[in-house]
Amino acid sequence: MQTHCISDQLEFEGFDARKVVAGFDGGAITSDAGALLLRHADGAIGLFDRVAACFIDHRDPDCTVHSVQTLVGQRIAAIALGQASASVTGTCIALREKTVR
Repeated sequence: MQTHCISDQLEFEGFDARKVVAGFDGGAITSDAGALLLRHADGAIGLFDRVAACFIDHRDPDCTVHSVQTLVGQRIAAIALGQASASVTGTCIALREKTVR
């Protein structure tokens, strides 16, 4: 039996007066779209700063290179992009030393 391939687009129920289409033509695609979405979400609501505000930084400021906001942002991005084992970067260790308010 021969396989029947659909090279056209599939249309789904719209959302908020927008058309939702899945195309399989292999046009301009990326596996990093989640990073773009995360960047826009962070820009819109200050996600990384809001999460970082939950931590009290007891580190010596004279010995600190990266802010808590930077460490939290790196960790959230790593998890969101499927790199949950990003603890090798030291982010987990740095965050583990913080006290949650």
